[in-house]
Amino acid sequence: MTIQLSLLRHGVTELAGGFRGSIDDALTREGWAQMSAAVAEAGPWDLIVSSPLQRCAAFAHELAAERRTPLLFEPDLRELHFGAWEGRTALALMADQETELGLFWNDPYAFTPPDGEPVQAFAQRVLGAIERLTTDHDGKRVLLISHGGVMRLLLAQARGLPREHLLLVEVQHASLHHLNVQAPCLLTEA
Repeated sequence: MTIQLSLLRHGVTELAGGFRGSIDDALTREGWAQMSAAVAEAGPWDLIVSSPLQRCAAFAHELAAERRTPLLFEPDLRELHFGAWEGRTALALMADQETELGLFWNDPYAFTPPDGEPVQAFAQRVLGAIERLTTDHDGKRVLLISHGGVMRLLLAQARGLPREHLLLVEVQHASLHHLNVQAPCLLTEA
């Protein structure tokens, strides 16, 4: 069982910067334009799958209607929950939690932000969703509209990077990446 998986990160949001996590902020006009430009010449897709958070879901809904493509919202593909760090920037955290931030940057699997979701649990949630998509939509071309953390995880897996390098994976707003996925969740860059 295989799928061709295109990954699209949401564009710039109203509360740009910092750890967004589960904060459900909307796209700005610039964010909408970024995402529209990213997919203008891309596709076609047999299915669009989106995080339910509005910074992904609103664009996914519009794109699915425009392209007459089935749309599925997948809660397990939402961003990592950063707990007490949600809405804060790295610069702000440097002022009062510099050591903790350093531990997180050095190995996000080994340090969890206060009241946050452990990265290992996040990885299991995301990879489980990708495995279900691969099983349920064998042979399909799927566009996944999601978040920086989800995309970093999937790209790091595809590149065979050690877990400590997760946060070194660059994922710009509205960037589009392509993977091939083979069950059970073997990812390679297309």
